Amino acid sequence: MSKFAERKGPIRLGMVGGGQGAFIGGVHRIAARLDGAYELVAGALSSDEEKARASGAELGLAEDRTYTDFTEMARREARLKDGIEAVAIVTPNHMHMPVAREFLKRGIHVICDKPMAGTLMDAKKLKAAAERSDALFVLTHNYTGYPLVREAQARVARGDLGDIRLVQVEYAQDWLAEAPAEDNKQAAWRTDPARSGAGGATGDIGTHAWNLARFVTGLKPEAIAADLQAFVPGRQLDDNGHVLLRFEGGARGMLWCSQVASGKENDLRLRVYGTKAGLEWQQENPNQLFVTPLGGATQIITRGSGATGEDARRLTRVPPGHPEGYLEGFANIYGEAAQAIRAARTGAALPEGVTFPSIDDGVEGVAFVDACVRSSKRNAAWVSI
Repeated sequence: MSKFAERKGPIRLGMVGGGQGAFIGGVHRIAARLDGAYELVAGALSSDEEKARASGAELGLAEDRTYTDFTEMARREARLKDGIEAVAIVTPNHMHMPVAREFLKRGIHVICDKPMAGTLMDAKKLKAAAERSDALFVLTHNYTGYPLVREAQARVARGDLGDIRLVQVEYAQDWLAEAPAEDNKQAAWRTDPARSGAGGATGDIGTHAWNLARFVTGLKPEAIAADLQAFVPGRQLDDNGHVLLRFEGGARGMLWCSQVASGKENDLRLRVYGTKAGLEWQQENPNQLFVTPLGGATQIITRGSGATGEDARRLTRVPPGHPEGYLEGFANIYGEAAQAIRAARTGAALPEGVTFPSIDDGVEGVAFVDACVRSSKRNAAWVSI
C-alpha cells in the first residue's frame, strides 16, 4: 500500500521549472487544473533564486513551499505530512533525468515533459530509477490524449484498415526558420546541444511524430534511415529531418519533422494505409478523422459523434461542434495520470481503458533520436533502434 493511501481530494502537485516566461509550464498548469484533480502547492520554478521567488508568488505558492533547488524540494516535500504526491517536470531536456530521479527515489510520482532525457544514456538511467521506485512515471506526449487519436488507434487495433502497409507522419513548423533573437530563451535552449540533447527538431517535435505513429499503429520498429540537416547557418542541431521507417511485419513509413518549413505553424499529421482502408488525422483540425475504405467514399468522423467508440467518447469534454484541442488533449493525459495515481494509493487496478505514455515510451523516443543521429552521420545508412 502506498504512503499516500490515506490521501483524499485533489492530488497535491509540485512543479520543477516552468517559471515566468516559460510557455510549457503554463500549459502543464492549465492541464492539471482543468478537471480539478490537482492542486499546485509547491515548486522550484527556476534555477535563478529571484525568478523562482517571483514565480512562486505569482502563482500563489507559500514562501516555504517555493524552492530554489529541486533536490531540497524533493527531500523536504517527502518529509512533510501534507507534501506533494506528484511532481511535474518542465525543465530543458538535460535536466529531466536528474530531477525525476530525486523524486522517484522518494516515492513521489513524476509527470515529465518530453523527450524523457537529452541522451539515451540518461534515458536508460531514468528507466532504472523508475523501476526501483514505487512511484509512477508519466510522459506528456499529449497528442495521444486527443479523442480522435484514440479513435484512430481503436480502428487500427480492431482491423478496420486491414494489414497496415504504409505510415506517413509529419510535424512541420517554421518558428526557427531564421536565427532567433538573442532574448528568445525557448529557442536558445532548444538549439543548444548541452541543454536540448543530440536532436534538435528531431528531439523536439520528431519525437511527437514518432510517438503518434507508434501509438496509433502499434507497429514495432525494425530500422530507420535518417537524413538530418541544419539549414540555418551556425546552428549546431538539426532543424529538419527526413526519416525512412521499416517496421516488423513488412510495413514501411516516412517521418518528416521540420522547424524551418516557412508558413507552417504546428502541422502535425498522420496517415495510415492498410489493405482495407486508410485514415488521416491532422492536429490543426483535431475534431475530424478521415477514413476511406478501399474503393469507397471518405467518411468524416467528428469528435463526440455516434460514429466514435467508447474510448474516444470517454475523453470528449463538450458536444460536437464545440472545438477541443491542445489544452484538452494535454488535460486528458493529466486526467488519466490522476486516475492511475489514485489507484496507486491502495494498489487498486487501473480503470478499464486508462492509458498514458510511460517510461518505455520515453526510452523509445530517445532511442529514435539517437538512431536518427547515428544514421545521418553515416550518410543516411539503415540502423536499428
